[in-house]
Amino acid sequence: MHLSNALRAATALSLIMVGAAQAETITIATVNNGDMIRMQGYTDDFTAKTGHEVEWVTLEENVLRQRVTTDITTKGGQFDIMTIGMYETPIWGANGWLVPLDDLSAEYDAADILPAMAGGLSHDGTLYA
Repeated sequence: MHLSNALRAATALSLIMVGAAQAETITIATVNNGDMIRMQGYTDDFTAKTGHEVEWVTLEENVLRQRVTTDITTKGGQFDIMTIGMYETPIWGANGWLVPLDDLSAEYDAADILPAMAGGLSHDGTLYA
C-alpha cells in the first residue's frame, strides 16, 4: 500500500501547467495524505534553489477532486500544479486535458512502472501520469 501511495504521489505531479515555470509564486493543489504532506517539507529547499515561492492548497480528496476538475474544465487557472490520481488520469487523458508522457528521457524507463499502475495512469495505451 505504501509503495502504491508513494508511486501515486510521485506520478501525480505530472500535470504541470505552463504558467508554473514562469510564476514567482506557484500554487499547488494537493490531497492531504501523508505523502503530500511530506512533500511540502521540501518547499524551503525548492524555493532556495529556484527562487519560486510555493503556496499549498491542501484539501480532502473529494473536495480536491471537485475543485481541480472545475478549475481545469473552466480553464480557471487557479492552480499552477495539481495532483491527480488514477481516477482522473484516464478521464482527463480522454478529454485531452493532459499531455502524454511520450517524450521521457532515456534514463526514465516507463517499463519499470508496475503494469497495473501504468494502466491506471493511461488512456488507450498512452501514459499520462
